[in-house]
Amino acid sequence: MYRLKKSITTVASGMISLGVLLLAVAGSAGADEKSTPGKPPAARKTVFIPPENAASRSPALEGIARGAPAGRDSVLVFSAPPREAKADSIRIYQPIAEYLSRVTGKTIVYQHPTDWLTYQMEMLRGSYDIIFDEPHLNSWRISNLRHSVLVKIADEHAYTVVVHKDNKRIANVKQLAGQKVCGMDPPNLGTLALLSKFDNPVRQPLIVNSGTWTKAYEGVATEEKCEAAIIPLANLENMSGSENTVHVIYKTKALPNQAFSAGPRVSTLDQAKISAALLSREGRAATAQLMSAYASAIGLVYANNKEYAGLDVYLKDTWGYAR
Repeated sequence: MYRLKKSITTVASGMISLGVLLLAVAGSAGADEKSTPGKPPAARKTVFIPPENAASRSPALEGIARGAPAGRDSVLVFSAPPREAKADSIRIYQPIAEYLSRVTGKTIVYQHPTDWLTYQMEMLRGSYDIIFDEPHLNSWRISNLRHSVLVKIADEHAYTVVVHKDNKRIANVKQLAGQKVCGMDPPNLGTLALLSKFDNPVRQPLIVNSGTWTKAYEGVATEEKCEAAIIPLANLENMSGSENTVHVIYKTKALPNQAFSAGPRVSTLDQAKISAALLSREGRAATAQLMSAYASAIGLVYANNKEYAGLDVYLKDTWGYAR
């Protein structure tokens, strides 16, 4: 009996030691994969995996729309995804916040999220009263947070996948399986649209997050960092000499463009004031930097919720956007 107990104890100790060893090896591998300052961004699968503690921070959808915890008292919070550096986002969005404050008589503050996870978490909580972002995210807020779309960019909204004009290896998106593609991390619509072309996640391209559309373009046109790049059609058309440098192998279907939406803390009257103000001559001046950033030649027009119905389907496999 004593020998049996001793044997069991020895085996258990061996298993614990093996487990510790495996954890140490895994930790070492993870450290090796971290990016080094000065090196280009690491390529990775497009599936978004949140930090371990994100689940505890994720709000339940039930009850969000009923009591959206946005700005306090008479303060309304305006935000947009962190697609630009903080200084650039303030340059683009602060004039809009100040203008809408004058129009509505309410205090509207622009809040720049530090990263995509922060933006996503605060949006899911209903922390933003007025938001400017992409059609699939507008659609999700309409369905889940009682937001209403106010005005949108009038230009055609489509994404292109481009390769260098001398690239004879890649003729269609299916050939990008396992290849590096410069663009934006999900839930960017262009990235999700490209993802939808790959039924098997193992066959997905490797996304290199470029930060800006210009850098995504340069990653193919001049730096040869990626086999392809995802770029909005409007931005591509404004890239000087692009027709002689890259060629399009895929174009998404046209969708309603990026839009401003307002949540339930913004009264129906103020929503109407905001819509009209953004379309006015003074509104065009306040949104000039925004229109320039998104290469709009036409500007803003009225929008409605029906245009965006069902577009949240693009988010069905994205963490945090349970339907």
